Amino acid sequence: MSKVQPLSMDMAQRDAEAERAVEALLVRVGERVRRAREARHIPRRVLSEMSGVSPRYLAQLEGGEGNISIGLLMKVALALDLDVDRLVGEEDPWTSEVLRVADLFARADRAVQARALAVLEAQAPEGARAQRVCLVGLRGAGKSTLGRLAGEALGVPFLELNAEIARLGGMPVGEIMALYGAEGYRQLEAEAVEGVIKAHDRILLAVGGGLVAESGTYERVLERFHTVWVKASPEEHMGRVRAQGDLRPMAGQPEAMQQLRTILRAREVLYERAHAALDTSGASLEESVEAFKALLAREGFLE
Repeated sequence: MSKVQPLSMDMAQRDAEAERAVEALLVRVGERVRRAREARHIPRRVLSEMSGVSPRYLAQLEGGEGNISIGLLMKVALALDLDVDRLVGEEDPWTSEVLRVADLFARADRAVQARALAVLEAQAPEGARAQRVCLVGLRGAGKSTLGRLAGEALGVPFLELNAEIARLGGMPVGEIMALYGAEGYRQLEAEAVEGVIKAHDRILLAVGGGLVAESGTYERVLERFHTVWVKASPEEHMGRVRAQGDLRPMAGQPEAMQQLRTILRAREVLYERAHAALDTSGASLEESVEAFKALLAREGFLE
């Protein structure tokens, strides 16, 4: 029959462990204060004057023997131009790449900070992109139909960005273009993207084919959405647009097919930046929807 350890023994062990942890902390803090002072070429006497902590106390602190109060430690940290957590944290500020990056980020201008955040956020899709999926591609690829049907099947809200743009502008997209021109439309487009990001952590979004040509807006989409390039052959693009009754690509343009091919070639490098691609060429609607759902599952975009 096993013996039960006395409670007093457990408490004694915990006290001993706590004491060792305190001793290790004091040694760590003292070493970091000394290294920071020497790196800045500050004599202990000068640091004493700057911090208001006596030279004797500083000597004990650097020797790992000073049971310094939080208030005094804060004064020392401020005098050394350090955050107090750099003195007490587990990571060594002289060898930690994380802390070095934090220092460089803090000293950089806002433009550099924005670019750094964009790169880092792009590497953290589970946080920055949440469960947002954006379908990009030329008109006629099937973005809206795929998004709507997949959303219904998976229980995920579906939005068309043009509907959000019209809502923001208070008028149909065609009237926005006529009244404010392309510049006004692109501004509303960027605002609509931001609105979707703020309002939805789980969404399927279909955007206009030209959004990828707006570098700032497209970068934002790539940062905050899992993007899927929905593509098809030029002939299928044109056929689907014509079947929808949209004659804009052909009105007064006898060489519309060649122009479509040119646009596709020009944007292909942009569409290829998407995180995944779905080719609907030669596939039925049902097959394309199933392929899209399989892609979402495979990539984990909605998990």
